[in-house]
Amino acid sequence: MTPAISVRGLTKRFPDFATGAQDVSFDIAQGTCSALVGPPGAGKSTIVAILLGLLPPTTGSVTLSGGRGSSAVGAVLAPRGLHPRRTVRDHLRVYAAAGGYPDSRVPAVLEITGLTDRARAVPDDLTPGEETRAALATALLGDPRLLILDDPGAGMQLSEISWLQGFLRHHTRRGGTVLFTAQSLVSALPVADHLVVLSAGTVAYQGSPARLRRRNPDRLVVASSSSIAVATALAARGFTDAVIRPDDQLAVAGATEDDIVEAARAARVRLDGIVPDRIHPDRVLASLTHAAAAGPATAGMPPSTTLPYGVSR
Repeated sequence: MTPAISVRGLTKRFPDFATGAQDVSFDIAQGTCSALVGPPGAGKSTIVAILLGLLPPTTGSVTLSGGRGSSAVGAVLAPRGLHPRRTVRDHLRVYAAAGGYPDSRVPAVLEITGLTDRARAVPDDLTPGEETRAALATALLGDPRLLILDDPGAGMQLSEISWLQGFLRHHTRRGGTVLFTAQSLVSALPVADHLVVLSAGTVAYQGSPARLRRRNPDRLVVASSSSIAVATALAARGFTDAVIRPDDQLAVAGATEDDIVEAARAARVRLDGIVPDRIHPDRVLASLTHAAAAGPATAGMPPSTTLPYGVSR
């Protein structure tokens, strides 16, 4: 199947010699929801602008394919682009006329985005979440198969984020494709099928959330009289994912407390404590983006060898 989005060797340099993207390549499969994730300045909005034809790339190529029977790509950008003096309904009517869409699409997209009761409101009377919904309603006028959304969760309350996630899942179940940007893995994981993590314009990770999770599991931190002896005894039992932290404690993945106690007993090592160390998704993001910023050689190393599991939350 032809990817909905294909990016190859994309680089963008600006006149002030700043680099917005550096040799970025990825594919987004049709019928999936994918996320470009990274801290501010990672290059997310630059890539979105290039995908939409708003910026030319310095080198590389992008290809968009909305899928059979689709109309133009629908996009939500930041800022949201609402006219300050037009009501939501009038804003949509203007864009429907400009796009050649029937007037019937206006009440339809108001209903889809839950803005029917706010159709007469102007932007100053909207919450940030409602502004995003109005921008999304504009993007939906042409009933596009492919949606590209820049930080759609910004300013949304929890209930609105839940609504947005449900909408995105429904869109992909209908055969649509979504690419959205986010600054946090926490906001991306509940809905994303595929992740592209960016740092300073380069790709730090791409793949499924499940694969990223397997590479960065929760651990048990073991304080003992000999971390090396415990690690050796665990390895003999098949538990090889163990890291000695800078404080000389052992961080173990895949083993239970009983497994650790048994290994320490066999090694004749005194245990002083076993504490869970759950890996927050944004802790993983911070480690990935720090590694990418350090240079290509570091960024290309397996996460299991680069993540500092001892860092504070």
